[in-house]
Amino acid sequence: MPENLEAQPRRRVPVIVNERSGSGHGTDTYTEIRRLFAQHGMQADIHAARSGEELQSCVHEALREHPGVVVAAGGDGTINAVASSLRGSNVALGILPLGTRNHFARDLGVPSGLEDAVAAIAKGAAVAVDMGEVNGRTFVNNASLGLYPHIVRNRKRLQERQGHRKYWAMLWATLKVVGRHPFMRLKLHLDGRTERWRTPFVFIGNNDYLMEGFQIGTRSSLRDAKLSVYTAQRRGRLSLLRLGLRALFGRLKQAEDFIMEEARNVRVESPRRLLLVATDGEVSALPTPLEFRVHPGALRVLLPKAA
Repeated sequence: MPENLEAQPRRRVPVIVNERSGSGHGTDTYTEIRRLFAQHGMQADIHAARSGEELQSCVHEALREHPGVVVAAGGDGTINAVASSLRGSNVALGILPLGTRNHFARDLGVPSGLEDAVAAIAKGAAVAVDMGEVNGRTFVNNASLGLYPHIVRNRKRLQERQGHRKYWAMLWATLKVVGRHPFMRLKLHLDGRTERWRTPFVFIGNNDYLMEGFQIGTRSSLRDAKLSVYTAQRRGRLSLLRLGLRALFGRLKQAEDFIMEEARNVRVESPRRLLLVATDGEVSALPTPLEFRVHPGALRVLLPKAA
């Protein structure tokens, strides 16, 4: 059951801000965050970061004060970085969705507006939600291997080396990877049963994702203690292009376009020693086999009482 934290002393609240989330954040954003928390009798202590390492350092610094809540202000990568340090603790996570897409906040019903999001932290209730893990790396949304992490890696290279804007870089990276990226041969163990797949990608979600129409990648629950495992029904490169167009125009059909499995533990074996894996958008080369698991109720998140 949700635990009401409104009566607990939370006068000072550490707020971890990713300055690179969304379109960027600076002094004006900090001033507004402090003002909104002050309206609820709370003092926001801003910790600004510009990299994953700085985010982790800010969280560890904040936790030394033994707070009841740590607020993540940014997108899904920021939330994941903060949540990883809070997993299994009694410290609740507050969310200010300042990123581009904010999938985790959206699926939990966190308000998109800054004022309402602050009110949810000040007056909300803590709800325990699940987290995923692969080889020691935590994810709150999903992990993927195959096409997506290669696209992300190529997109970042285009941005850093050639100065392309993010969306143009993503388009060119997608065309390059779909044209060249080889299919993977994998053996998957899902709660004891074994399957062999030849596939361009594997998507593993923290609980069930909806892949229908325009509702691409939304979840109705993060408390069902399971992983959802998706791969493409279509196997040729031309079929993959068609799949991308169907996704673009909101014509996906889960039963036709994907193979879907559910499990609490997933082991992925590959002939390759390392595989690129994207966890909430952050790409790493991880040694095989890949061991995925779900941690039920491992993260306490402050949510509006209506949610």
